[in-house]
Amino acid sequence: MSLVENVKIKARKSLKTIVFPEGDEKRTVQAAAILEKEGLVKPVLLGNKELIGKAAEENNADITGILTIDPLESAATDKYADGIYELRKAKGMTKEQALELAKDPMYYAVMMVKEGDADGLVSGAVHTTGDMLRPALQLIKTKPGIKVVSSAFLMEMPNNELGYEGLLVYSDCVVMPNPTAEELACIAVSAADTAKTLCGIEEPKVALLSFSTKGSAKHELVTKVQEATKLAHEMAPELCLDGEMQFDAALIPAIGESKAPGSPVAGHANVFVFPDLQAGNIGYKITERLGGASAVAVLQGLAKPCNDLSRGCSVEDIVTTAVLTAVQAQG
Repeated sequence: MSLVENVKIKARKSLKTIVFPEGDEKRTVQAAAILEKEGLVKPVLLGNKELIGKAAEENNADITGILTIDPLESAATDKYADGIYELRKAKGMTKEQALELAKDPMYYAVMMVKEGDADGLVSGAVHTTGDMLRPALQLIKTKPGIKVVSSAFLMEMPNNELGYEGLLVYSDCVVMPNPTAEELACIAVSAADTAKTLCGIEEPKVALLSFSTKGSAKHELVTKVQEATKLAHEMAPELCLDGEMQFDAALIPAIGESKAPGSPVAGHANVFVFPDLQAGNIGYKITERLGGASAVAVLQGLAKPCNDLSRGCSVEDIVTTAVLTAVQAQG
């Protein structure tokens, strides 16, 4: 059974409410109709109700029973404005500015999640990552002990002998260009949590990657990964985590035993933490294009789940991301 099929089963067991701030976008409307029909999540579409209805009609999407909210008319807008003001007044926010933000579907959606009126958020068919992350970081903030938001790619390999039954978790491949040692440690801990929640990996084996394995090379870039490994151990001593190591030493048992004998991770890793964004982005695309992996991405580190799409996303992409968000919300 594929990763997506597994998370759909999990999502149906405890339906979560997922809000879509781009509620009048045609692919989003179509995805919401599928999610509702298949009983995967409880979708909420934000925007002008007339435009939402028009998008649904033009794209043969049955949105009967789906909650639609116009932030310009909602009774909750004033409540959310008060919440934004309280959270941002120390930064100079006025009540008038807070009310204007609350009328914006993106800020309204973030406040729905913040206040527990929705369990998660999905956007990105129209907006950029920054358009969503900015209010999410301002209002929802990160999980306790985690200082950065990062990404994880869930890589499903055609060879199920690799990683965890063919599943590999790659992080970070989208968000942090050049993380510090402390930020890299946070990414490692977040990625392990993602592996547990979304991939069903009960014991993640986390490798912090480098061009060096256990001191085989000396360089400041290697030192950063070594320090990150130490910090990650301090943050989450229960994790099976090791570094620094090269990718082949992390993945292949014979090479792991040769290069890092005695390591609990070497040769058996299923979570791979890249030292910077260049390495992570290149690595996941090589795995996808040359290795034949399928890849789905999520954001991690926020106190409540908010996920981003590519603006070239398909209806199926939106459905999958919404289901992953719902399972993240289950914890």
